[in-house]
Amino acid sequence: MEIDIKSAHGLIPAIIQDSETKNVLMLGYMNEESLQKTIETQKVTFFSRSKQRLWTKGEESGNFLNLVSIKNDCDGDTLLIQAKPVGPTCHTGADTCWQEENKENYGFISQLENTIKTRRENADSEKSYVASLFEKGINKIAQKVGEEAVEVVIEAKDDNDDLFLSESADLLFHYLILLQAKGFQLNDVVDVLKKRQK
Repeated sequence: MEIDIKSAHGLIPAIIQDSETKNVLMLGYMNEESLQKTIETQKVTFFSRSKQRLWTKGEESGNFLNLVSIKNDCDGDTLLIQAKPVGPTCHTGADTCWQEENKENYGFISQLENTIKTRRENADSEKSYVASLFEKGINKIAQKVGEEAVEVVIEAKDDNDDLFLSESADLLFHYLILLQAKGFQLNDVVDVLKKRQK
């Protein structure tokens, strides 16, 4: 790995990213010695500018960052380190140094889950289709998922890709509603799939 530590005054920034969620956990600085120790121990180790010594994240708290991979950027003067955190990363007790939860995010799908949650909480069934479904109860929601699943199967056997995708979107939307009606989110299903992975 070509790392240009000398041109960076002996220290280079190291961005720490959760290897699973892909969230940025923190930023630290490394010198050659801390980089070598990280590789040898498989625990992310920095050079502490305030203490002027090597500092392994978690050496006091037990909240280590277990090394998964190290990449350098195109200029060779910044590291991207993927790690598995053991506990919260920030000294304040937060998951990240930006005070964010370190949970998997599925982009638009996660936004859609939040919209469903908001509509359910606001419970204006006259204006919101989602709120009206929750008001009708679990049986109606489960029935809608069944109906949409049948429509996906029917469209899969035809040649109209637009209809197939539209029905697939309806199925996914109603399935996300059903998950919340049962007290779950997509993350819970993904966790089950991860456990099945061999």
